[in-house]
Amino acid sequence: MRRTLLASAALMLAVLGCNNASSDKGSSPAASSAPAAPTAVTTVPVVSKKLQTTITLPAQLEPYEQVDIYPKVTGFVESVTVDRGSHVQRGQLLVRLTAPELTSQRSQAEAAVRAAQSQLATAQAKLTSDNATYQHMLAASKTPGVLAENDVAVAGQTVSADKGLVDAAEQNIAAAREALSSVTQTESYLNITAPFAGVVTARSLHPGALIGPGSGQNGSVPILQIVDDRRLRLVVPIPEAQVGDMKAGQLVSFAVPAYPGQTFKAPIQRISGAMDEKSRTMPVELDVQNRDGRLSPGSFTTVSWPLQRSYPTLFVPASAVTTDQQHTFVIRVRNGKAEWVTVQIGQTVSGEIEVFGDLSAGDRVVKAATDAIHSGDPVREQISPSASK
Repeated sequence: MRRTLLASAALMLAVLGCNNASSDKGSSPAASSAPAAPTAVTTVPVVSKKLQTTITLPAQLEPYEQVDIYPKVTGFVESVTVDRGSHVQRGQLLVRLTAPELTSQRSQAEAAVRAAQSQLATAQAKLTSDNATYQHMLAASKTPGVLAENDVAVAGQTVSADKGLVDAAEQNIAAAREALSSVTQTESYLNITAPFAGVVTARSLHPGALIGPGSGQNGSVPILQIVDDRRLRLVVPIPEAQVGDMKAGQLVSFAVPAYPGQTFKAPIQRISGAMDEKSRTMPVELDVQNRDGRLSPGSFTTVSWPLQRSYPTLFVPASAVTTDQQHTFVIRVRNGKAEWVTVQIGQTVSGEIEVFGDLSAGDRVVKAATDAIHSGDPVREQISPSASK
């Protein structure tokens, strides 16, 4: 019995010793400070190349020339020789107005010219007569005692006065003719002609309407609207971030909804060179020849805009760029550690994205970036083929 109790006690002591040994081993400092295993990542190189791609931009076709036809004088619409859709030539009569008061003004101006001419004829006749008398008296005065010197002087002054009357009469004629010319010019405004060849796109007034230049009930209403539809302006607003190198004469493709599947081309003609402060875009105009009239002014278009840079920039796969709440960054791998590099992004081309930041061509970045990999974390690099060939 005594031996059994001693054996049991020895067995319990042995078990307790083993448990204590295991507990001491689990709490050793070496085990608690073991380094984390490096994260395996696939890296790709940062590639330097010149951007050359095509982006799609909305635009609108506008007429090369467009004008609203307003009257220059007040009058009644007598006739309108064209209507919406009419094709007109430069100088063609469009509208005829009537203004009876202009007839009266013309008669008065003609009468004033005739009166001035009559006054000139009278003054010239008097000048001729008085000058002949003066010359006769001047010749007679050479004989002593025939004429008093005072009489000769009075005759000379009369001739000078007659010359002044002739000059005044000539000026009156010039003024009267100017007034007549003004009335004639005003009368010419009664016939309104086309300022250029084009098509009538709107007609607002009809015969019998009283119109005038900015006055009356219809003063602010144009009679007609004419556009030049044989030559169009394709106005493309280029966003500020997408303004690259462009050259006048460069051909650009575009499409319109009216002709699905067809592509048109036009050269860059005018580059504004300045950004619109409200839209932050730069207007660029293309000249579109439309002699067959297929394209309509006002149509929306889809432009395949060539975007290129004359200098090389850096590219990485789009998956290599990630963001948190504060930064957009790529993860560069150096000496087995991750490093966040803040970047700005540019254009995306075939799955690659343009990046600007503290990077150099040849740097290796994590192909599938994530903010779960922190700057300074150890990583195990797996080489991937070049990001661009």
